[in-house]
Amino acid sequence: MNELWRRSATELAELIRRGEVSSRAVVEAHLARIGDVNDDVNAVTMTLEESALALADAADAADAIERLRPLHGVPYTIKENIDLVGTPTTQGLPSLADAIPSTNSPIVDRMNSAGAIPIARTNLPELGLRIDTENPLRGRTFNPWDRNLTPGGSSGGEAAAIATGMSPMGLGNDIGGSLRNPAYCCGIASLKPTAGRVPFAIEGEVGGLGAASMEFVSDGPMARTVADLRLGLSIIAGRHAKDPRTVDVPLTGPVPNPLRAGIVTAIPGCELPPATIAAIERSGEILSNQGWEVTPVEPPETERVLDVWGNILLEGMADGLEEMSNVISPELHQQLIEVEKYFNPGSGSLNAMLGERQRLRVIWSKFLTEYTVIVGPTWTNLPFPCNADLAPGTGAELVINTLRFITPGNALGIPGLALPTGIADGLATGIQIYADLWRDDLCLLAGECIEREVDTITPIDPKIR
Repeated sequence: MNELWRRSATELAELIRRGEVSSRAVVEAHLARIGDVNDDVNAVTMTLEESALALADAADAADAIERLRPLHGVPYTIKENIDLVGTPTTQGLPSLADAIPSTNSPIVDRMNSAGAIPIARTNLPELGLRIDTENPLRGRTFNPWDRNLTPGGSSGGEAAAIATGMSPMGLGNDIGGSLRNPAYCCGIASLKPTAGRVPFAIEGEVGGLGAASMEFVSDGPMARTVADLRLGLSIIAGRHAKDPRTVDVPLTGPVPNPLRAGIVTAIPGCELPPATIAAIERSGEILSNQGWEVTPVEPPETERVLDVWGNILLEGMADGLEEMSNVISPELHQQLIEVEKYFNPGSGSLNAMLGERQRLRVIWSKFLTEYTVIVGPTWTNLPFPCNADLAPGTGAELVINTLRFITPGNALGIPGLALPTGIADGLATGIQIYADLWRDDLCLLAGECIEREVDTITPIDPKIR
């Protein structure tokens, strides 16, 4: 019991429910862990000690009915671009250091109603626009496996906090892998839900990305186990008026018989690292041993999916790109200019790109009807050195190549699960699982099957090299 920070959110909720441990003890254990390790990774930007302890005491004094709430008395963390009353939604910008929202994000309200206790805020890059995590307001977040490498982004603070035991569960968001990128780099699990399943809403502008990009974005849960992701999704999913895209859709559907998994070990335009291929092949073996039909596959038109994602995203951003130069760092602004040149928005109309997106969604839905899930890489390369994504002349290409199998989740709206599978050469390694629209449950099902047969690799003490 003296290392409660090692436990999953689901385990902690059960311990508190049975009266084997108090919420205060759980919260104090995580606050102490933040004090012990946050200086080494700079994942937590603001600790909510006073309010968290008060809420823990209230949880311990709650009646029997309240104690049945699914996350009663369990702490969680919140990325700094998700609204939490009483704390700034900084977006990693000095200009928003005091931007206090008047209401919570819908998903924060839902977590709180489920009994969870906000314990800290976590770091992100400026406006969430990088796959590394650093900003001029809060500084750099370090990868707990190797501080010379990126922790991923944009939910890098969340991933590093969960990976080191400062939090059992957290909230992030994903428009270009921002839940899955840092999960892969830090060795935790995350779920990008089907677009429209979980409400996304904050006060003010959404990073200047344009209305079209809202089709790509989703909030979602981050944790160390698939069970926690399943629980988190059940709490935050559902229709909310603040996000008119959202609908109430059942969290589970019929399980196909037979279960079929497509295994992806090659992505056009890049060469996957041996450790990644080994993790994917091992996952296929695990599924096969559990009765799945496992087949090597090549997903349809991944390069075109990447192109459509980039063009729609940058078309929406183009009008405000020059204006953003007054808000973000010069290095990030230059990188966005370089990325824009790669995709060449404006070469075709936005209407044409949306039409292409619809065509690709149809093709992929047919593909994901034939295969229950597809299992492939999260990133197409290993975690890169800090700030390599901003390097003049090479950074933009690095970003684009890294995201080659991330972008289907956003461009097509399909659910994507990032799952750690082990350690290779001292770094976390893992896979990504895709399923058809609204079948988040199939991602979770396959993830649980694989997770049962692999070693747990987090929480860890930060590696100081």
